[in-house]
Amino acid sequence: MFKGFREFIMRGNVLDLAVAVVIGAAFGKIVTSLVSDILMPPLGLAVKNVDFTNLFLDLSGGHYATLAQAKAAGDATIAYGSFLNNVIDFLIVAFAIYFVIQGANRMKHAPAPADPTTKECQFCRTTIPIAATRCPNCTSNL
Repeated sequence: MFKGFREFIMRGNVLDLAVAVVIGAAFGKIVTSLVSDILMPPLGLAVKNVDFTNLFLDLSGGHYATLAQAKAAGDATIAYGSFLNNVIDFLIVAFAIYFVIQGANRMKHAPAPADPTTKECQFCRTTIPIAATRCPNCTSNL
């Protein structure tokens, strides 16, 4: 039983997936910090000192200064500011992954097409070796 499990775990694609998940989680934390700590404060300043995390709609009719106060009071809220942060976070992650994939694709060199070994006879349109000087089918000089 353990031998089969060990063989399953040691397969290349399982290990690659595990590494990708760990690196992806770490990358996600970096991007989240980039969005919330670096990008959102200047963006909030540009739109009149608005902190997106405190943008919310109180469905209970109360008037609270922050989302935390509304949640502490137990009021139903729609936290669209947090949603905006998450959308921006997603777009940055998608943008970064796009560039990583583009870079990886550029590193892969497509194999050069092989030199042709045959050509078409201009008279009878049959396929003949490229070095032929006379067509074996119609006997024309090429």
